[in-house]
Amino acid sequence: MVRSRTCALLLVLVLAGNHPATQPAPLDDSVPGVLLSRQLVESRGLRVGQVIRLSPDAAGRNARPFRLDGVYEPTPDPMRFARPRLEARLHLPDLIQLTADPVDPAASDAITSINVRLEDPSGAETFARDLAARLPGIVARPTTAPDERTGTFVVIERFHLAIAIVTVTGSAVFLLALMVMLVDERRATVGILRLIGFTRGRILLQIFAEGAVIALSGAVGGILFAYLTQGFFNRFFQWRYDTALVFLRITPEVVWQSLLLALPLGIAASLIASWTLLRQQLLGLLRR
Repeated sequence: MVRSRTCALLLVLVLAGNHPATQPAPLDDSVPGVLLSRQLVESRGLRVGQVIRLSPDAAGRNARPFRLDGVYEPTPDPMRFARPRLEARLHLPDLIQLTADPVDPAASDAITSINVRLEDPSGAETFARDLAARLPGIVARPTTAPDERTGTFVVIERFHLAIAIVTVTGSAVFLLALMVMLVDERRATVGILRLIGFTRGRILLQIFAEGAVIALSGAVGGILFAYLTQGFFNRFFQWRYDTALVFLRITPEVVWQSLLLALPLGIAASLIASWTLLRQQLLGLLRR
């Protein structure tokens, strides 16, 4: 389906003049309507129903009047969250008239791209190949194909993965050292348990259960802390960059990844630290 009459095209425009007009919209609808982004409306102090003048030129030449019919929130874009979204959304005929080159009569009939929606999205690549073969010179590419934008996020994701691996590895080493110190303080307790008949396997099983409880408690505590503070972080950065982009979201996938990392590492640290102690002789545990 070719989108030809919707106002789906976005164009960054300049408000002509320093002060927007305040006269109400005419009743005969002779002035075309336009939607402006929330950031643009707030920065210029506009309100719905005002008649403004838009120009495709930064100097304000060839400006045309438009009636502000509404305000919309731009779709959050991680590649542009640090830049203000000063945008306008027009009907396609109004956009063509506004941007047409008066020197070139054929400028209003020229297009650079068309978006086509297929009934079966899985046939996008086949459709692109067939169209390119039928119309030489036409470049057809599925919108789901990797591009520079997605490539950037892939690099960032790999960078974050590398940082996470180094962080988790360092934390595991620190946890192991901490567990060794804690187990060493319980040397006498382990010796008494050995004296009253507890086997190494039973003591290890108890330590295994204790390590699992401690690891699970720590993981749940970290997940709850992240869940309770995600709203604060999102509101702060959304305020800082004036965007609706969600910077932090705790999803079930993140929760399961945290549990799958925390539980084995915590249990392994407890068992390794305890096994070094249980291998000692009974008299050595009692320090006799």
